[in-house]
Amino acid sequence: MTTKKSGRLYIIGAGFAGQTLANEIRAKAIFGEVVAFLDDDPEKIGRRLGGIPVLGPIRDVAKLLRMNPADEAIIAIPSASQEYLKELYGILKKAGFEKIRILPGISQIIEGDAHLIQTRNIDPQDLLGRTPVAINLKESLNYLRGKRVLVTGAGGSIGSELCRQLLSGGASRLYLFGHGENSIYQIDKELRLLQEEGVGEKATLVPIIGDLKDAAYMDYIMGHLKADVIFHTAAYKHVPMMEENPVAAIENNLFGTENLIRSARKHGVKRFVHITTDKAVEPVSVYGASKYLCERLVLEEAVNAESAAERVSGANLNEGGDLKFMVVRFGNVLGSRGSIVPLFQKQIERGGPVTVTHPDMRRWFMTIPEACSLVLKAGGVGENGNLYLLDMGESIRIRDMAEQMIRFYGFEPEEDIKIEYVGLRPGERLDEQLWSEDEIPRETPYSRILRVDRRFPPVTDIRSLSEKLRPICYFDPQQPRMYRNSELLRELLAESIPSLFAAVYAGAVPERMHG
Repeated sequence: MTTKKSGRLYIIGAGFAGQTLANEIRAKAIFGEVVAFLDDDPEKIGRRLGGIPVLGPIRDVAKLLRMNPADEAIIAIPSASQEYLKELYGILKKAGFEKIRILPGISQIIEGDAHLIQTRNIDPQDLLGRTPVAINLKESLNYLRGKRVLVTGAGGSIGSELCRQLLSGGASRLYLFGHGENSIYQIDKELRLLQEEGVGEKATLVPIIGDLKDAAYMDYIMGHLKADVIFHTAAYKHVPMMEENPVAAIENNLFGTENLIRSARKHGVKRFVHITTDKAVEPVSVYGASKYLCERLVLEEAVNAESAAERVSGANLNEGGDLKFMVVRFGNVLGSRGSIVPLFQKQIERGGPVTVTHPDMRRWFMTIPEACSLVLKAGGVGENGNLYLLDMGESIRIRDMAEQMIRFYGFEPEEDIKIEYVGLRPGERLDEQLWSEDEIPRETPYSRILRVDRRFPPVTDIRSLSEKLRPICYFDPQQPRMYRNSELLRELLAESIPSLFAAVYAGAVPERMHG
């Protein structure tokens, strides 16, 4: 978000985005004065754009600038590669800029005007990972124009970014659904401010506080919302926490999803996009098992939807006959709430140590904006009953990420900030898989979106298992001893999911976690 400035501003990048920012700053006057563009393009260097000189090349001219404490650089190159951003950051820091902002999210900028309100302080996640794919967001979101769109978990990291990008989709209504009052308040407030500053289109924003676990409420609220499309991101997702609270993981993730599916089918939803995780692949944790079961549940509903479509004729398809179900799976995202990036930041700010579970632990990472752009794209081009996988590139060693972040803050690993290895926590493994041995990822016509086919039908009988788990999550007076029995829950899950059975009975889950 923007704040009042009184110093001199240097805009890095004299292209469309940079010039748009300069015009906005000039019009508002309160944010300071743009004294120059810095650019590497020989055709721009030496010119004046809107009365502002273009200086360059950036590396050479930055050495000549004399900074004062109020001076600030704004990087306005939405198409910049990760490597170029790293180079720019190093140049600007050496030149003396302490305040560096960035205009992030190429998907949000490439087909629309850049706005000052979209800038934020540069963050380590901007320099980590790979260069995001460029997606024509407005074209990708054509299928949502005029529609009512519901995002569950709208206050979370993925849900909130989906909402930001959905502002450009032309939806008539955007329902912000979540359980946490404060997080929904925050994203609702942010989206309204973005709209006031001219970002996106004027969708009606409707914040909704609710609980997916409440089947009666979900039926009631979905009947009133009349949503056309659902992006289901809501889930309990912290692996060690869910190992401590396994019943809550199944109750919220599995049965919450089941309630949402049932109400979607009943009330005329046309498209259901379920967000899942690599931890659902041959899961070894209760969280992973819950997401694996959700995948199976959604894909099974897709088969039911096709059967219903065959039975229903005419235009009245209210009972889900034309409802399309699809699943989008991906690995970790950089900077999500509770993830390692903000944890490392806090540890570095305290002077260390930075805690890493194991020197060889690796994960796939993608920026949140890129993941959300691909989810929105897949939601439009995806077909009923398909599981899609986002191409995550190469996995990253967590130790390497810790070292990069330490250097981002101007320190040297081990010399200034120690790295401490703390061991795997309950439910964790050294490497995650993006697909199982039974799955085959296939290319699609869309960049970084793969379709996953199965060699064999899944062995898990989701309906039978769900009924066995229900009295553990919801009190049944006929079976009172089953209520909140986490040991029985683990046994039932392990009986149905071979990888979890192996993890539990090989000792991967500590004995204290069984009760």
